[in-house]
This record gives sequence, structure tokens and C-alpha cells, in this order.
Amino acid sequence: MDDKTTEALGKLHKALETTERARGHLYSFHQLTGTADFELGDAIELLREAGHEEHANRLQAELLGRDVLSGRWTFQVVEEYDDGYYEVFRAAERAVRDDLADGERHGLEKRLKQERQRRSDEAR
Repeated sequence: MDDKTTEALGKLHKALETTERARGHLYSFHQLTGTADFELGDAIELLREAGHEEHANRLQAELLGRDVLSGRWTFQVVEEYDDGYYEVFRAAERAVRDDLADGERHGLEKRLKQERQRRSDEAR
């Protein structure tokens, strides 16, 4: 495979890896938001037990279980990202890699490994 194609496939795979990281952050957002909602529920309960019914009612009415985006909880945001972007990106990267590199992953890194190890062997 020529150098430009190898470099292009390396950049494409790096873009996919960056998308993987973004997806991880999205799952963190999902889990942290869910945890916050349960902690909010605990705070509401404690406010009620402490006799602060008005504050507890306000927090429950305005925040507890609230959509994070219009009509959607975080799990729905994650699902939409996964189905509408992430899976499409993965499939597109795989199709290009299958066509140009017989499905081989990390071609750029493999070349780099060989080159760096060759230099190390020569230095010995």
C-alpha cells in the first residue's frame, strides 16, 4: 500500500479512536447525570425529613427526573449518538479499511513499529 493511503487510513482510524473517546465521555455524562438525579432524590428526602417541605417540593417539581434535552433523558441521547453517528462512523471506517487494506487495522502503527524497531536493531 502506498504511503498516502497508509497515512489516510491512519488518520481515519485516529478519528474513529477520537470518536470512541467522545463516546466514553458521553457515557460518563449519562452515568454522572443519573447519579446526580439519585443524589438529588436523597437530598429531597432529607429536606422533607428536616421539615423543609417547600424546598423539597420545588426541587422535586423542577429537577427530579427532568429531561436533560427536550424530551430526552441521557440514555436516549446516548442511544441517538450510538445509532445516528457512532455506528455510521464505525461502519464507514471499516468499509474503507476493508476496501483499501484488506481489513487490516493499525497499518500506520505497524509501519511505525517496524521502522522504529529496525532503527533500534541498527543502533545495537
